[in-house]
Formats: sequence, C-alpha cells, structure tokens
Amino acid sequence: MGRRKYAIGVDFGTESGRALLVEVATGKPLAGAVYQYSHGVIDEALPVDGKPVRLGPDWALQDPQDYLRVFKRAIPAVLKQSGVDPADIIGLGVDFTACTMLPTLADGTPLCDLPEYRRHPHAWVKLWKHHAAQPEADKINATARQLGEDWLERYGGKISSEWFFAKTLQILDEAPQIYHAADRLLEATDWVVWQLTGEEKRNACTAGYKALWSKREGYPADAYFAALDPRLEHVVDEKMSRAVYAIGERAGGLTAQAARLTGLRPGTAVAIANVDAHVSVPAATVTEPGRMVAVMGTSTCHMVLGAQEKLVPGICGYVEDGILPGLIGYEAGQSGVGDIFAWFVEHAVPPEYHQAARAAKRDLHQHLEAEAARLEPGESGLLALDWWNGNRSVLVDVDLSGLLLGATLATRAPEIYRALIEATAYGTRAIVEALDTNGVPVNEIVTCGGLPEKNALLMQIYADVTGRELKIAASNQTPALGSAMFGALAAGSAAGGYDTIYAAAQKMARLKPKTYRPNPAAQQVYNELYADYLTLHDYFGRGANDVMKRLKRRRAAAR
Repeated sequence: MGRRKYAIGVDFGTESGRALLVEVATGKPLAGAVYQYSHGVIDEALPVDGKPVRLGPDWALQDPQDYLRVFKRAIPAVLKQSGVDPADIIGLGVDFTACTMLPTLADGTPLCDLPEYRRHPHAWVKLWKHHAAQPEADKINATARQLGEDWLERYGGKISSEWFFAKTLQILDEAPQIYHAADRLLEATDWVVWQLTGEEKRNACTAGYKALWSKREGYPADAYFAALDPRLEHVVDEKMSRAVYAIGERAGGLTAQAARLTGLRPGTAVAIANVDAHVSVPAATVTEPGRMVAVMGTSTCHMVLGAQEKLVPGICGYVEDGILPGLIGYEAGQSGVGDIFAWFVEHAVPPEYHQAARAAKRDLHQHLEAEAARLEPGESGLLALDWWNGNRSVLVDVDLSGLLLGATLATRAPEIYRALIEATAYGTRAIVEALDTNGVPVNEIVTCGGLPEKNALLMQIYADVTGRELKIAASNQTPALGSAMFGALAAGSAAGGYDTIYAAAQKMARLKPKTYRPNPAAQQVYNELYADYLTLHDYFGRGANDVMKRLKRRRAAAR
C-alpha cells in the first residue's frame, strides 16, 4: 500500500486567512492554522506613516501583503502540527471573498506597495464589502438597460456595487492616474495564485459571478464599455484577460520562491482559484439540484445548483459551470448577518448583561442566545429589517439600512438580539422564495460557516421561518476543505488525487448527524411575522419611502 497523500486548502476570509491540511482519501483534517491579518479591514484610514489618509464612508480596503503572510505563517504551521512530509502533499487550493480586487503592475506588484502610490486609497485592495462604488454600479445598470444588454438579466436585473466593474469604474472616476498606472486589474484570489505559480490565470467563478463573463459569450462587448465610459472601451484587453480558466483545472506548480515561502515542494500542484462560498458547495456534500448551501458568517451566501437556466429577479447571478461542471450555479446573499449580531453586542448591550455573561462563564453572544431562547416567537413584539450592511438579495441596494420596529421602554437586549436573528432568517426566506417561485427549487438547506457551529437558536429559527430542514456540514472549515478538494483535483488521480470534483466530494465531504426541522407551531407565527416583514421590506426597499437613503446622504454631507 502506498504512502498517504494530503492536500492543503487556504481560505482567505474578511479578517483572517486559514490553512487546513487534510487526508485526500477521506477528507480527514490533520491540522489547521489561522493568521489574523495585521491590518484587518482598512475602513477608517490607511496604515501609512506621516499624516493620516482618511477614508470616506463605505470604504473597505486590505493590504495584499497580509495575504502572503497567510502563506508564510499558516502553511508552515500546519506542516509542523501534522508532521506530514511535504513530499506527500500533492495539491494546494485557495478561495477568497469576492469581489475583492486590486490594481498591479504587469509583473503582479500591487500599486499600493510602490512608494509613489502608498498613500493613495485607490491603489489598495478593495475588499468585497467596499460599498463606495454605488454611483458607478448605478451607471453600469442604467447603461445596460438603455442599451438592452441581455446579460443584465443573468444577474437578477441589477449588479452590485461590490462587483468588479463598479470598483474599476470608481478607480477611473476618482483616480484616473491609478487606473492608467495599473497594467492589471484582477481578483485577489487570482493574484495569490499568481504569486504561487508565477502565472496569471483568471478563474471562471469570479469572472462569471462578479465580472459579467459567461462561458458562451465572454465579457460584454467593447461597445458597452465605451458607452459606459469611452476610457473603458478596451478595459478587458488592456487591464484584464480574455483567457478564463475553469475551476478544477491546474493553475500550475509552486515556484521555487513560493516553495520557500510555504515550506512545500516546488512543483506542487496549485488549483485555479475559487470563491469561498462556491468552493463550499461540494465540501458540504451538495452536488445536485434542490439543495441550498448557506455559508453563514459575517455575511451569508446562498448557493443552489440547477439543471436549466432560469431568470431569478434580485439574485447575484447564475453561471454555467460556475460551481460544478455540467450544472448552472445560482448565487444570492445577505450583506450582513453575523456582522449585525456583532454590532449589537459591541455597541448596544447594557453592562448588566456583560456582568451576567462573565458570571455564567459564557461569552456575550452565548448569554444573549440563552436568554433569547426563553422567548416564544412573537413574544418580543419586535420586527426588524436586516439591512445594517445594505441588501444584497433580492433588492440589490447597499444604500438601505437597518430598522427595528416595536421597541418600547420595556424592550430588553435579548429581545432585540432575537429580533435581529429573526430578521436575517426572513431575509433568507425572501431569497429562498425568489428562487423557488422562479423554477429553482430549494427543498433543504445545508449550512456551513461560523454561525451554525455557534448558535443553535439561530438554526432553529431559520428552520421555522423557512419551513425547510437545516443540515450542517461536518467540517467547521468548509471553504478550506473545499479548496483542499480542488487542490487534490488539480493534482489528479495519477498523483493520488481525483479526476472529478464529484469523486472528491464522495470521499472527502460529509454532514453532521444533527439536523433542525421546522416546529409547526412556531412556523405558523413566523408566517404571520414574515408577511409583516415583507410589507416593511417592500415599503422601504422598493421606493415607496426612501427615508433610509435620505438619512444616509445627510450623514455623508455632515462628515
């Protein structure tokens, strides 16, 4: 019997990057390590010497050197923990939040690493939740509608400020010198693969979901970009590439420099880059239509496979072969979920609850969950809209904001905490119903990410609100496992890996035995509350009352 083979998945999240080393034959994790980005999310001022460079509202940047530090710190850490011989590691895969993009020179040097551009915000990485490009997104949508561009319907009729060309156009609008200095504009996930292999290869997942590319038609025509802005006419050929590679392909092998950085062997297979949510689908055992994967963390991404193309208003988009080959991959999402609970805990919970949590030897989230679990559905008298970070689906509007209705002088923190959980569940139900009613069935939901591991109350509320059974992926690092699976796929069966992602999923992915089923009594109450949620959702979100946007404009003007 031959030596056991292993693969590494590296998952780049919002605040940190993590490496997971797994056994290829079983998916068993042997070691994991996390590197917290030294600069985290840069949303107030650039981390530069001298006079501070302040950022405007809705900015979210990162330092690309933090990504290389993940390779330098986390991969050697898992090698040390596991004791695995690097010669037995056959493949490496990476995934990223998206759209997270940056401008570079032709050799891949990020512009923000050059002294002449270090103090310019547009030279840095724009993180997925950089929402300051909303005017550009509005222009992209209006131009597409004016020209009758049929690709817009693939994206639910409206593209987001989070996406690639909105961020590109913002650079051009606000910092043309940065745009012209950039030889390449690309996704951070493709950039890190470039740093590993020495080859720039763009992946079909981010190109399809975030940059308007399709397998059949490629990018929108140059004429569209010229109508958007004459300076953008040749953006694809001048700043990008028309060569797009399918997920599951081999991007190349580790260069000698990357091998020294990571401690792995030169030539180790590296997979074409992927997106954190999308790579989680096969790692959550989902390889067929009818089962939604909800990646639940700071935000939530909702992924569903389909056999046919269906137009679904308000989703992030659908891409042929975007998640798994041979199927249409549908994506929707919520821009704020765990971030909303974190905001409440950090800024709005009275000292008495902090003290009670310490006395009970629980963190504050656990304490509020326990207190909120004592309440019956509807008992708080509260109803919230889950738009603290805007709405990704189904309204696609980052200028919307949060709402809490029904508060009185008797309202207490656990009641608000529960109402915020319920609001995010209603948001998920709106997405499920948009898919279901437009021919993309959702029969059950498989969850992964940090929240399902931590919050049983949340899981039961989601089951009650959506009326679906909720299951949980066995791995608590599902994106990293998925990336490791694609790393094994890049290596191929001849090297001890796999030749299809379906074969890898059969061996490496599994679910936890615990499931959450809807409680009929709670479901009935939540049906009534959800109807009220939809009334508020449409009133504030579809133009009847734009007070949220007026308030946001006043805030921006006052700063």
